[in-house]
Amino acid sequence: MPDRPVRPHHYRFRSVWLLDAPPDAVLAALERPETYPRWWPQVAEVQRTGEHSGTARIRSVLPFSLRIAAREARLDRTAGVLETELHGDIDGWARWTVGPHGSGTRALYEQEVEVRRPFMRLLAYPGRPFFRLNHALMMRAGRRGLAAWLDGRQGI
Repeated sequence: MPDRPVRPHHYRFRSVWLLDAPPDAVLAALERPETYPRWWPQVAEVQRTGEHSGTARIRSVLPFSLRIAAREARLDRTAGVLETELHGDIDGWARWTVGPHGSGTRALYEQEVEVRRPFMRLLAYPGRPFFRLNHALMMRAGRRGLAAWLDGRQGI
């Protein structure tokens, strides 16, 4: 029998991006979410609602978008940490931890969320593998996009 999560609407994600850019440049790009749609294909739009808050619409391979309100919870440039609170179709948090790795940067992305969107909750068990794959594909494209952005191959 497949291992079913105790909380079917709960997700934890972890991704590591290795980038050929200095940690300060990576963190500077990550702390400017209004530029994400320029380099991250699945981030369809971002609008600032305040100095430390905004909304986003995200769409990957699956035929629907997620709408999220985000608020910066922590920015520690010395430690290389950027953490946000997420609300909307998903509730929880996301955190980037950026540090040196060889001559470049290791950016660790961690996210813990509870799905709130009704149809995703309804499809919790059969949809879970697709939701996880969708997230993995989105993160892969994000890493590629940020690498190109930092390398100057995309317009500012």
